[in-house]
Amino acid sequence: MTSPFALPPSTMNAALDESLRALDAAGLKRALRQVHSRRAGTVLLGHERVADFASNDYLGLAAEPRVARAAQAVLQAEGTGAAAARLISGNHPIHETLEHTLARLKGCDFTLLFPSGYMVNVGAIPALAQRGDVIYSDALNHASLIDGCRLAHATVRVFPHNDLDALDRMLTAERAQYRRALIVVEGVFSMDGDLCPLDRLVPIARRHRAWTYVDDAHGTGVLGSTGAGTLEHFGVSGQVDVVVGTLGKALGTVGAYVGGSRELVEYLVSTARSFIFTTGSPPSMAAATLEALRIADVEPWRREAVRDRARRLRRRLAAGGLAIDGPEDSHIVPVLIGEAVPTMVATRELRRRGFLVGGVRPPTVPPGTSRLRISLSAVHPIELVDALAANVLEVVRAS
Repeated sequence: MTSPFALPPSTMNAALDESLRALDAAGLKRALRQVHSRRAGTVLLGHERVADFASNDYLGLAAEPRVARAAQAVLQAEGTGAAAARLISGNHPIHETLEHTLARLKGCDFTLLFPSGYMVNVGAIPALAQRGDVIYSDALNHASLIDGCRLAHATVRVFPHNDLDALDRMLTAERAQYRRALIVVEGVFSMDGDLCPLDRLVPIARRHRAWTYVDDAHGTGVLGSTGAGTLEHFGVSGQVDVVVGTLGKALGTVGAYVGGSRELVEYLVSTARSFIFTTGSPPSMAAATLEALRIADVEPWRREAVRDRARRLRRRLAAGGLAIDGPEDSHIVPVLIGEAVPTMVATRELRRRGFLVGGVRPPTVPPGTSRLRISLSAVHPIELVDALAANVLEVVRAS
């Protein structure tokens, strides 16, 4: 007999199943895949070794044995985790050593570690801009920057991608209405591979008494004469108010940081919720990152190699008739397809041919701009780059 107190069955699964079918029909359903045993620009996908042009391992450090040994030494000495938020009892001396090292690299006074780049942006932006303030955000900013802006409760104004003249006009017309103004951009835009012209941005910001916030996740380690990133590339090191970077891309470890003045870092320690209310990063990962930074410094061939491979791929694709946006040596190469379904068909065909390439579709990019996102690494063999170019040309022509 049914209990009179029994609850009706949940309708959630049926509703979600209907939504999943709609996502699948639109080419927008996502699924995890097992990727392991990273080696020389290749990975095991299941039991098959394929060429990996989908990761952000730009310097080839994610599987570097020296980095792993540095992590292992501290792992054995200190254990697996920080065990607490850094403001409680999770602040290890090696965290601060890494922060000082990153500050020297980025040309700022101080940096502050976070567990991820997403956590930096959803913590720092709301701490810096509130009601009565305005945020100017590039139209192609990463999702974490967009979410940080939404959480800020400030007025958010979106300016056309990399259109600094439009930004200047908006600031001229509106700046006086607000207490603070924060300009939020990426150094290297993660889906297009193009750069924000920071040498033009900084003077505009100064003229309008606006703060600059640059997420340099994809520039750190690759750009600039010493690998310090997009700020060094444009000659504005020390002139950007807030600089953000991640450790899980070119440096091959995990975590992120925000850098700037002493006052900025002290303020964020007390106000950035995603720093205050989370466990500190494992000390072993800080040790791994310090070793990765050392290797990147003493082995500049890695920066040269990834840019060389980017130039080679772009030239071969252009010679085959594809229009590829971005600087010639940008390590992120977008191949525009248009709609999501044919993009994923092309991705699967390249996968069948032994090439793992990112298929990027909404909401990661705007509708109608789905693309193959190809990322280069210093450890990709030249012949693998050439083979990829030939296969991409064949697949795109057939799509």
